Order: sequence, then structure tokens, then C-alpha cells
Amino acid sequence: MAHSAQTVASSDLFENLRLELRRGCLVLAVMAALRTEQYGYTLRKMLADQGMVIDEGTLYPLLRRLESQGLLTSRWREEDKRNKRFYRLSPEGKLILKQLLNEWRRIDGSLKEILS
Repeated sequence: MAHSAQTVASSDLFENLRLELRRGCLVLAVMAALRTEQYGYTLRKMLADQGMVIDEGTLYPLLRRLESQGLLTSRWREEDKRNKRFYRLSPEGKLILKQLLNEWRRIDGSLKEILS
């Protein structure tokens, strides 16, 4: 019994740490994907096709936050007889993405050294 409680605790801990690790990666993935204009559904599908699954309850608040920070712009447009909100990186978002990608590469290089 104690073993299964410990397994549950360690799987909860793993899940919390996994989500923490993933959170920053999602921001980077969403920003990189929005170098070209997308609406929510196509963005989700593109990310999922690349192995980065993100649910709507995470994606849309993230898009709103990035837009409120000035990193994205959005506009409503009719497509297939429906109004859809299209997102893309703002000029400032492009600059920040470039800086984040440089930082990501630096961290990735350091981790490769540490892990080998």
C-alpha cells in the first residue's frame, strides 16, 4: 500500500514538473508558428502535427496573453462563411522571438553538455 501511495505521489510530482517544463516550450512553439498568420484551429493542428499537442483551454488564454503583451496582433476575417480570428507575430513579437530562440539554443547547448 505504501508503495502505491509513493507511486501516485511521484507520478503527480512528475506531471507537475513536466507541465512546468512544457509551459515555456509552448510559448516558444506558438510564437514560432505565428511567423505566418494562423487562426486557432489551424495553429492547434499544426502544433499537434509536430508533436506539440495543446488543448483549447491552454491555447486561447496564451494567445490572449501574448497579444496583451504586444507580441501578437489579431484580426477577425471571414473564411468559409465564418468569422475567424487570425493571429500573427507583431514586429515586437518577431524581435522577442529572435531573442528567445537565441536563448533556447544557448540553454539547449548547455543541457547537452550537462547531460552527456
